[in-house]
Amino acid sequence: MSGLRLRLKSAPVGRLDLSCLQPPVLTSETAANVARMPFEGGSLGDLFEVSAIGDADTLILAGTTDTCDGIGDHLKSGTIVVEGDAGSYTGRFMKGGRIDIKGSAGNYLGSGMKGGLITVAGSAGNFVGAMTPGEKFGMAGGVIRVGGDIGERAGDRMRRGTIVVKGKTGAMAGSRMAGGTIWAEGGFGPAAGTLMRRGTLIGPKAEQMLATFADCGEHDMVFLRLISRFVAAELGPLAPAALPARVRRYAGDLATIGKGELLLTG
Repeated sequence: MSGLRLRLKSAPVGRLDLSCLQPPVLTSETAANVARMPFEGGSLGDLFEVSAIGDADTLILAGTTDTCDGIGDHLKSGTIVVEGDAGSYTGRFMKGGRIDIKGSAGNYLGSGMKGGLITVAGSAGNFVGAMTPGEKFGMAGGVIRVGGDIGERAGDRMRRGTIVVKGKTGAMAGSRMAGGTIWAEGGFGPAAGTLMRRGTLIGPKAEQMLATFADCGEHDMVFLRLISRFVAAELGPLAPAALPARVRRYAGDLATIGKGELLLTG
């Protein structure tokens, strides 16, 4: 068994659904067999240059654009490396494995994710780790790390898992959140934690704090050291600097059960 590299021969004219490209399935075949597999009314070889690589259980997708949707959908094992941008729904319902995106990602990154690791070198769109229409909850496990900024409503109805953002979030991060952690090194946009029930938001600042969050003062919180260690173990050199133990805590959203928290490190 060897890994595979699939390079798009030309940029897609419309949106392209790549959810069927799964490392455990493709890397068990030869490059010639993969090129003959049916895809989009033709074969994979019609759209991609297919070649073998040395890393077993690794699938490299090269030349991708933001119109390439569904990469790593329901991924259970293996590694997908995206040498380009990724479209919407990357890592949707992912259960294990790893996705590394060298460019940026579209909307609904890691939506419904239950396990595994997603890293994005650039920025990501709206609804990172959030609920997709028709679903009850968003992210329920795993780790997402974004090297740039992310859009609005990250972690909407998130239950578990960890989102780490090197930049800042858009508006309403952690909206309707039921659990999990969002750590934004650059801080949070307006109305963070709207209707948040449980969970933790961590960052140096929050733009336009909701009136329904109560200032609980400064606290020395030992569990932040555990979060720092966990993230460092998961992300290695991509992990942010360790959190300070002493932070200012805001409890909310008190418009609902109010068991969530916004921790300001700045």
